Amino acid sequence: MLSLPLEAAELRIEELVIRLLPALIFGGLVGLNRDLRGKPVGFRTLALVGMGSALITYVGATIGGANDGSASRVLQGIITGIGFLGAGVILQPSSDEKVREVRGLTTAASVWIVACVGAACGAGMVIEASIVTVFVLGVLAFGGILERSVERWFKKPPQN
Repeated sequence: MLSLPLEAAELRIEELVIRLLPALIFGGLVGLNRDLRGKPVGFRTLALVGMGSALITYVGATIGGANDGSASRVLQGIITGIGFLGAGVILQPSSDEKVREVRGLTTAASVWIVACVGAACGAGMVIEASIVTVFVLGVLAFGGILERSVERWFKKPPQN
């Protein structure tokens, strides 16, 4: 087993916390939005998605180094893998158990973007991740209002 001097281990733990904690917070904030709207994916799920993406990005970059292509493969794996979680959110049983309805696309997109935000945190891009989180929360808070307004504005009145 590989052991590090105490100082190096403490620095690595500190760096890990600096990368994981923002991912947990940003994912949790998006999850709170989903929770408040009664969606199937909430605080715990999105906090874990963000933190997990941050961890695997951090580990990939630490083990593989900067230029060997490991980071690219890690990111590809996160994006592909998170698609399965999103698919589970989208395909919901309808009242007729034999049929599935497509619902929850915004929540699935939230899972995907939180994975991306977590990966950014894991790569040390916390400021960029925080900006994206603010944008995501803005879209989730005001996107529906904007959609309804545009629909009313462009909707043609019924013709007699």
